[in-house]
Amino acid sequence: MPSPDLLEALEIESAPSPTGAVIWLHGLGADGYDFVDIVPMLGLKAIPTRFVFPHAPMRPVTINGGAVMRAWYDVRGDAGVRREDEAGVRESQQQIEALIAREKTRGVPAGRIVLAGFSQGGAMALQTSLRHPERLAGIMALSCFLPLTDKVAAEAAPANRDVPIFMAHGTNDPLIPLARARHAYDLLTSLGYCIEWHEYPIPHSVSPAEIRDISAWLQRILA
Repeated sequence: MPSPDLLEALEIESAPSPTGAVIWLHGLGADGYDFVDIVPMLGLKAIPTRFVFPHAPMRPVTINGGAVMRAWYDVRGDAGVRREDEAGVRESQQQIEALIAREKTRGVPAGRIVLAGFSQGGAMALQTSLRHPERLAGIMALSCFLPLTDKVAAEAAPANRDVPIFMAHGTNDPLIPLARARHAYDLLTSLGYCIEWHEYPIPHSVSPAEIRDISAWLQRILA
């Protein structure tokens, strides 16, 4: 049985005896099943990798009329601007850190762990990874933005200043405008982070071309 303090998660191994791990965070209202089907498409049989797909906690979401759904944090609409709930962001950050710690106890060092996410999950991947005290293998932030932007510079961990970052966004995304993702890219670049940036002619989704690029990136940093 999982620890009561640990998020429930689905796990898939690309091959036995994993030497690397990818913790992949889903978007608002989805769950850990959202990206399970992508694993076979990534071609990582030669690099034994454990994929961990946690389920975010259930909570009411203000912008969705207070409906209860899986969400990493609440989102409010203040004067027409979406704003993340900082307390919720930091609570989820601690829960994701616990998943990283578990991988370490299972023999996967921090330097072999990728934190990935889509949409709200991508925002949490950035939030957590940039502040993690040990160097990670990489950050994958898909169709997302940077939360708590005014605190990143002060809170960023020196260990991950040179961590490989893969950012991708759809040019036709109606939920998170490309400009918001670009703003995150510009801010992180100004702080010295090296980002592999990709744009695709898609809405708020993931495309076959994007999956191929993700595969190439993962194989490069986990090889």
